[in-house]
Amino acid sequence: MTEQETLCMLALTRVPALNLAALRMLVWEMGSATAVFENRMSLREVLPTAGKNTLDALASMDSHLERAKQELDFCRKNHIRLLGLHDESYPQRLRECPDAPVLLYYMGTADLNARHIVSMVGTRQITAYGKDLCHRFVRDLRELCPDVLIVSGLAYGVDIHSHRAALDEGLDTVGVLAHGLNQIYPPHHRETATKMVSQGGLLTEYMSGTAIDKRNFVQRNRIVAGMADAVVVVESAEKGGSLITAGIALSYDRPVWAFPGRIFDAHSSGCNKLIGSNRASLLTKAQDFCQAMGWTDDMQHRQMLSQGVQQEFLADFTDEERRVLQALSQADEKQANILSVETDIPMNRLTSLLFTLEMKGAVQMLAGGKYRIRH
Repeated sequence: MTEQETLCMLALTRVPALNLAALRMLVWEMGSATAVFENRMSLREVLPTAGKNTLDALASMDSHLERAKQELDFCRKNHIRLLGLHDESYPQRLRECPDAPVLLYYMGTADLNARHIVSMVGTRQITAYGKDLCHRFVRDLRELCPDVLIVSGLAYGVDIHSHRAALDEGLDTVGVLAHGLNQIYPPHHRETATKMVSQGGLLTEYMSGTAIDKRNFVQRNRIVAGMADAVVVVESAEKGGSLITAGIALSYDRPVWAFPGRIFDAHSSGCNKLIGSNRASLLTKAQDFCQAMGWTDDMQHRQMLSQGVQQEFLADFTDEERRVLQALSQADEKQANILSVETDIPMNRLTSLLFTLEMKGAVQMLAGGKYRIRH
């Protein structure tokens, strides 16, 4: 986003009378927050569907610009990225959700649009059984799908153990916070959060200085559910935030999985109920999970390419085209400039090769000048 767009987006999120639905409608209909700001006094002329309450709310937008400037300065000083709905780096899966935030604050290195993303949730009163499940599942998941991103909420219990298991296994892990990035809650998790910034990240929809509020923790659950391919419930009582997250995931048509527990164990009663009501699939091992998600096929395809098994396939291409395909097989996706360096093919020549490979159905072009093997 440009600085002007960022400031306008920040100011829009500060207007108290605008709910999330109104914000999304305005930004989508007008094309940008800047357009909303520039037309705020005559919005009805360019957006006839705008209601009186929305028009009245926008009249106070000017007063929020100073706070927006302060927040932008804070983000710059602390290396926080601001991701608007139209940004390429905004989580694509989350963008598809009807109540996605119009603006996210992100501090980290992980790709929020990684090919495979799992959200792990559960009770804060985790048992030894739950801790073992977290670490075993993440460990096995790394073996089967080493590019997976683990998402959770940095809370006590299942959340923090999922994050730590990912860190231990060398996987990226992102924590979705219910407050601004000027603090870490709970404070006991600060050390883990610091590690996550360089091996994953911290993500929130809340501006710095936002007070710790119980309602915000419920709100952030939709981000945990919405940015993932699937939600895994490790341990849960019959009521709690993890079941709320599971319910949100189902409303987004995201699969929910749950580990079973003993029938008299209160910490597993929520999981057992999810499974028994067919709202969650039974989860006992990572291999079954990956197969059901179709991820095992993805990994096998990449391994075949990287090991040169598909010689018959590669025989249909020129030497230069094979060099490009071999380079692409080493990662999910790559920028064209990176491919040029790795293959030692000049950029003007590489552009022509990539176009030819697209026409042959071997390569797919992605947003941002990236390419990948077409599956």
